[in-house]
Amino acid sequence: MEFSSRARLKHLRLVGDRRDLYPHSLQFYLDPPTENISLVEFESFAIDRLRLLKVVENLGVTYVRGNDSYKSKLEAELRKLRFPYKALAEDDYEARRKDHISHFILRLAYCQTEDLRRWFLQQEMDLLRYRFNELTDGLRQKFLEHVNLSFEAISEDLKNELANELCASTPGFSILKVKEQMFYKVGLVDAVDLFRARRVFIKDGFAYVPLKDIDAIVLNNYRTKLSKALALTARSLPSIQSDERLQPLLNHLSHSYVGPDYSVQKNTGKISLDQIDALSLKSFPICMRQLHKALRDNHHLRHGGRMQYGLFLKGIGLTLEQALEFWKKEFIRGKVDADKFDKGYAYSIRHSYGKEGRRTDYTPYCCMKIIMSNPPSQGDYHGCPFRHSDPELLKQKLQSYKIPPSGVTQILELVKGMHYQLACQKYFELTHDVDDIGFSLNHPNQYFTESQKLLSGGRELKKELSNPGNTQQKSNSQESTNLNPAPTSSNTTADTELEGLEAYFTED
Repeated sequence: MEFSSRARLKHLRLVGDRRDLYPHSLQFYLDPPTENISLVEFESFAIDRLRLLKVVENLGVTYVRGNDSYKSKLEAELRKLRFPYKALAEDDYEARRKDHISHFILRLAYCQTEDLRRWFLQQEMDLLRYRFNELTDGLRQKFLEHVNLSFEAISEDLKNELANELCASTPGFSILKVKEQMFYKVGLVDAVDLFRARRVFIKDGFAYVPLKDIDAIVLNNYRTKLSKALALTARSLPSIQSDERLQPLLNHLSHSYVGPDYSVQKNTGKISLDQIDALSLKSFPICMRQLHKALRDNHHLRHGGRMQYGLFLKGIGLTLEQALEFWKKEFIRGKVDADKFDKGYAYSIRHSYGKEGRRTDYTPYCCMKIIMSNPPSQGDYHGCPFRHSDPELLKQKLQSYKIPPSGVTQILELVKGMHYQLACQKYFELTHDVDDIGFSLNHPNQYFTESQKLLSGGRELKKELSNPGNTQQKSNSQESTNLNPAPTSSNTTADTELEGLEAYFTED
């Protein structure tokens, strides 16, 4: 039987030198890849792994790690993105290659700050824990040997001799379970975490660790190696930053958004200006609700707030004409007269709609861009309240929004753990009286869209005006750099484009 080159690649299995490259489906990523890949594949691999790590983060907070729901959802994501997820993938070279290369790409992107390193380390550890526990006993033992953690399994005679001590020192174990479980004799240095938690039997400087707890030792070893590798990678960044092809990609990956861009074409004319006040109370995320209230109270927003809120309103359906009317009415209620608005502010609004300058049709900010860039200063109202607000002020704000005390506590715990998007997700659940929204929240306009679907019984907002003439056409200057048909990083070129836009928002 003959296959085309594409079919042969699909059916490729590990043979010869390729088996030597990836002898196991799991690894500690000690050796960087040395092959050449295209920029398209570089970005595609990175975005796929970033999607996966976002799922790992979300599931790690939403579910108990290791329970059936956690396993089934994570397994589905691994399968969809073609990462090795079970022993059945042991001979899948392409999956192992993607796993290897994508890890190192994100390592480059996420080594730049302490916060990024901490996030990347946690998600990679959770991913390895799941994959390690999914291996069979035989494959698990092979992996331990592969990473030079060849712990000695104790004999049956010694296990029977120590049965009572092992039972008493290992939580949840009976004598029968001790006899059924394999135990390893591990140096105390490698079992520090288990020793601190009083979960192992210690004798003569060795810990007797059951197979079910060996993952704690593996993860501790992996944490040490990856943490050191991230620090070393950060010191090597200057040599990479000189590469004009890679540096823009790496800069954007650390706060990349990989979902729909919520561009205005899909929603134009769906709301009227009279609806905005009511919608801000029931369907705006907290960041946009804060900006809307500040605008109504002060009749003005500084340039960071105007950019963040203006593009959000554009994304939910305000036409250019509506946007000009909305901002002008509000500003002239303050210290800005109509003539000053027309000369100083109207141009910037037309610019954001692609009608001035380079005529680029700008897209709304995603959560990661709001969280990671342009933090607010005194007198500003933009940014993410979960990220940029003082915890006590955030608590007061949530209480003023009638969030129950238990909900406030849950949100503040997520904020304390730096899970800002999950805190917003919890805010959505509490304000919409749902237990599980069933999606990962990554964009303010996604929040609005999902809220409207929920409040209208699954139906989207009905268009109030049928005016196809207002539909905006995207400029050819904003082409996607990712050629995959799946949703890709819409903000890959956004920072460069917004440099021109920010210049027109500098007047306060």
